[in-house]
Amino acid sequence: MNDDIQQNGGSQPPFGRPLFQDPAARALRRVGVVDVGSNSVRMVVFDGAARSPAYFFNEKVMCGLGLGLAETNRLNPKGRDRALAALRRFAVLARNMGISDLTVVATAAVREAEDGPDFQRQVEAETGLKLWVIDGAEEARLSSQGVLLGWPDARGIVCDIGGNSMELARIGDGEVGVRGTSPLGPFRLQQVPGGPKERQVHIQKILKDLKKLIQPEKERIFLVGGSWRVIARLDMERRGYPLTVLHEYRMQPKDVLETLDWIAASDPAELRAATGTSAERMDLVPLASEVLRELISIFKPTEIDISSYGIREGLLYEAMPKRLRERDPLIEAARAAEAGSARIPGFGKTLFQFLWPIFDGCSPYRERLIRAACLLHDTTWRAHPDYRAEVCFDNATRANLGGLDHPGRVFLGLALLHRYKNSRSGGRLQALSQLLTEDELRDAEVLGKAMRFGAMLAMDDLVSAGYLTWKPKKRLLTLHLTETGADLFGEVAQSRLKSLSNALQATYEVEKA
Repeated sequence: MNDDIQQNGGSQPPFGRPLFQDPAARALRRVGVVDVGSNSVRMVVFDGAARSPAYFFNEKVMCGLGLGLAETNRLNPKGRDRALAALRRFAVLARNMGISDLTVVATAAVREAEDGPDFQRQVEAETGLKLWVIDGAEEARLSSQGVLLGWPDARGIVCDIGGNSMELARIGDGEVGVRGTSPLGPFRLQQVPGGPKERQVHIQKILKDLKKLIQPEKERIFLVGGSWRVIARLDMERRGYPLTVLHEYRMQPKDVLETLDWIAASDPAELRAATGTSAERMDLVPLASEVLRELISIFKPTEIDISSYGIREGLLYEAMPKRLRERDPLIEAARAAEAGSARIPGFGKTLFQFLWPIFDGCSPYRERLIRAACLLHDTTWRAHPDYRAEVCFDNATRANLGGLDHPGRVFLGLALLHRYKNSRSGGRLQALSQLLTEDELRDAEVLGKAMRFGAMLAMDDLVSAGYLTWKPKKRLLTLHLTETGADLFGEVAQSRLKSLSNALQATYEVEKA
């Protein structure tokens, strides 16, 4: 095996009682993490009590600590000064936010530089922060845990690229398995003698050794790291993809290869302008592209997915109690949103039970989207009525939620839009609708109008008002009203029941007790 490679091998029902009020979960309301990487230094303060990470604070400085490391074996002097200045600021900010234990993790640049230990001592002396320098295997483990935070059922290979190293790890069944690290970061590749052909041979040799270690089986690869995210954003630009949320963006290998060709043939300044990418980050893209091209050729993945979660989120995952890790991140986040923002917290569960007969028998994937929609249906009530539907849609499609793929985001957004509005006409909404099939668009409309009707019929106790039955073969929707429900079934409620029936392409009848 190549000496450059190090190795280290290695339910609870998702809709149970919410845990965000549990003392162990509440302890995650302010979790501060600093990632001292080869290219950037970033501080994130999470509110992780709801299982999906909410970013209370997020700041990055492109320091370039690892620039020139392969040549000098020392940290970049200017990068070192910038990193120290950033860490001094972060230490003060953490104290001001009441974060007593700020976790500071340093990766490839600090662990490999001969002056890394001196930098550690200087950081502690000047800021009071303890730098935790992790090896490549631990870096791979934490990055993989970040992926599991967003994708609890993820299975495949995690590939995390930084400035001076690239880590790979196998994940499945909620666990991190065999993992390895290599010097395939762009800063390292800048120091490989020769030109593109020599670099290609160098990259291929290391990746073939990693293949022996990881043993890919034509499966998904989850990409973590800033250079990968830029390539994905450029893929969106080339394809005219309508939803520019990088987390859970999914690509086919052939499309990625076409994008890499397009990047190589394009003006970097134009690419930067189109995507808002920094010059420091764009400078690393050509070398990262060379690595990705060979990774696809050698590992032959079936799909390439982008994870916005990495080491920092992996540290949050590490702090979570096991029972919180096992929960569905989408449902837990929706429950927390309902508890904090809805007019009547807890009504979402009642609403779900009321409209469930219409969807009984749907897939588990669809069921969790319906549950999430019911929990979120009233969380934007404070928005101006003229824009409430659009706010609902934006919140769902652009929120930082784990466990939610892009079609799921659009489905959830459209359902919530139809909770407040009959029509989904509009340029941007129309473009995003392309991510769903006609059947999915119709189902999202039905769900939205079912929530619209249920929320109108009764403000709190739907059970006391009545229940629905649905006969799909006869296309017949029946509302069974109690005596109380008959009084509640006014003109507006009648109009909304008719709208729901029309969306179902059905007839309806009302039976009174």
